[in-house]
Formats: sequence, C-alpha cells, structure tokens
Amino acid sequence: MFTGIIEEKGKIVSMKETGKAIVMTVEAPEILSDVKLGDSIAVNGVCLTVASFEGSQFTVDLMPETVRATSLRLVGEGSEVNLERAMAAGGRFGGHFVSGHVDGTGIIKKKEADQNAVYVEIEVEPKLRQYLAMKGSVAVDGTSLTIFGLTDTSFTLSLIPHTLKETVMGSRQVGDPVNVECDMLAKYVEELLAVRFRTQEKPEAVSESFLKEHGFQ
Repeated sequence: MFTGIIEEKGKIVSMKETGKAIVMTVEAPEILSDVKLGDSIAVNGVCLTVASFEGSQFTVDLMPETVRATSLRLVGEGSEVNLERAMAAGGRFGGHFVSGHVDGTGIIKKKEADQNAVYVEIEVEPKLRQYLAMKGSVAVDGTSLTIFGLTDTSFTLSLIPHTLKETVMGSRQVGDPVNVECDMLAKYVEELLAVRFRTQEKPEAVSESFLKEHGFQ
C-alpha cells in the first residue's frame, strides 16, 4: 500500500528485455537506506518487488502483463521515474490510499500555466472516467492528486510548483502517456453494489422506509 506522496525521482539505468518481460534497474540514492529483498517500491505508480539491490541501485522484474498494461513499456535508459516505498504503519498519511495496481493509461491532452499553477488535462478511456469525481483523488504516475475539472473523456489537475519540481509531472508534455490509478473506494463501492444487484431477484426500491431501515433519519 502506498500514499501517492513521491519520495524521490529516480533514473532508469538499464532495461533488459527477456522475451516479453523486462528486467529494469533504477538509480535511487535516497530511498534505499533501509531496503530489503522483496520490498515493494512504486515506480511511476506501479507496485514492483525489489529483486536485487547494490549501492544506490535496485532491480525489479516487469512481467508481460505489467509491460502491456502500463506506460513503463515506453520508458528507457536515462528516463526519470517517480519512486515511493510502501507506506509505514506508523508514518503520516499525506495522500490517499494507492495500491500500486494501475487501472490503465491516459494521454496528456493539454498543459498550460496560470500564475503559480500548471493545469494538466488527461484523456482517459470510459472504463476509467466512471471512477473519477470533482475534488476526488486520483494517482497519476503514482502521485496523489486532486481532480479540478471533468469532461466526458478527460480530467484536469492543478499542479503546484512543488509537485512539478519533485515528480516527473514537471517534465511531462502534451501527448505523453501516464499511468492512472483511480480511487479504490469508488471501485469497491461499484463492486459491492454490483454484487447486491446480482444476488437480488428484484432490487429493493430506495424509499423513505428503506432509508430509515439503513440508518438514514
């Protein structure tokens, strides 16, 4: 589990293809002070397992599904990536619940500055758009962000200078792909409602008595 608060911008040292999989090595001098084999590190929002480490570098394995489903297939040697270690149980929670299981990718449609903010519009598929809400949370390349605008096919973010400096969002340009993870609470609510309606012969109508029965006064 992660929070979406990026700890470091790392740099990809090597990408070695092994069939449809990839072995990736990342330079990360700041976050490896307490690393152990098997630890989880989110790389551009993708939860990956440390397979080996030495000095200021760690190596992870990208399985074929990860290569197909995320934007990591498009990065290369020298690319900067957002890095976050799995959250500690006793630490502060500054972002939102981020699983590191990317729901899909989006494309940056527009990027424009306004005073000290930069507005970024990201186009997504309908299967992702349904989980997005105004002022709701979304993780973009692993960064916990707040949605400030919505259309039928896109969402807009307002990025502060700190986010632009400390994450890869500062170097992203129009046309670039990004990893998108929607708020897991929205996905759980959808699944719970879907199960309820599947298991009822006829869904119960929402009436005054129904609301009182379920705690609404």
